[in-house]
Amino acid sequence: MKLSTRNQLEGSIISITRGEAMAVVRVRLTGGDVVVSSVTADAVDDLELTDGKPVKVLIKATQVSLGVE
Repeated sequence: MKLSTRNQLEGSIISITRGEAMAVVRVRLTGGDVVVSSVTADAVDDLELTDGKPVKVLIKATQVSLGVE
């Protein structure tokens, strides 16, 4: 599959917290950082997401904000 998304990060799922409609999926990236994604509970089932499963995190945004103190 070819994607236009340029920000593609590899990692493995470290936890999935399911709610009634949504789930929070935590992914440890290859470099050790953790990314958190909210997806539908149906997506967890459809993609057969489980702890330890390797995934590719795709980030496509029109705006990225930074803050400093």
